[in-house]
Amino acid sequence: MKTTVIPAQITTIEDKIAGNLNLTQILILMVPVFWTTIVYTLLSPAMHLAWYKIPLVLGVLFICLLLSLRIKGKVVVSWLGVLFKYNIRPKYYVFNKNVSYLRSLDLPEFEKHEVKLLHKNVAKKEVKQPNYTFSIADFVKFENMIGNPKYTLSYREGKKGGINVAFRQVQK
Repeated sequence: MKTTVIPAQITTIEDKIAGNLNLTQILILMVPVFWTTIVYTLLSPAMHLAWYKIPLVLGVLFICLLLSLRIKGKVVVSWLGVLFKYNIRPKYYVFNKNVSYLRSLDLPEFEKHEVKLLHKNVAKKEVKQPNYTFSIADFVKFENMIGNPKYTLSYREGKKGGINVAFRQVQK
């Protein structure tokens, strides 16, 4: 009976399509086939073998074979991608000590002087919020209105974030 070990981390396993080749390797190995057809059909003499077409085809074939090899379990194209990203990143990190994040600032303390400003004494209007008090009888009426099929409850948002609630009698 053949047994297979199922890995605990499934996301790290590459899908093998044909033999030990994954999708990336198969796509890289298909490039010389398309390149050969393009060279054979478009370059003159069209649809005939010429001496200069052979190095073009073999060069692309050799490059694609090298790119599809595996080194330490990774395809060479992915290694080249890592090297490319490493080389285009900034080489120097400039530390800006003027950033105040997580920095303790030792600021001198100044004596506080009272400053009198010339202001017009304007009476401020105080907006008083109404104090709603509900009795148990009000809650019973409210519950009866909600359960009554003659009335509908509707609500909509107000312009300043409030909610407007309305009870309407259903007209038949």
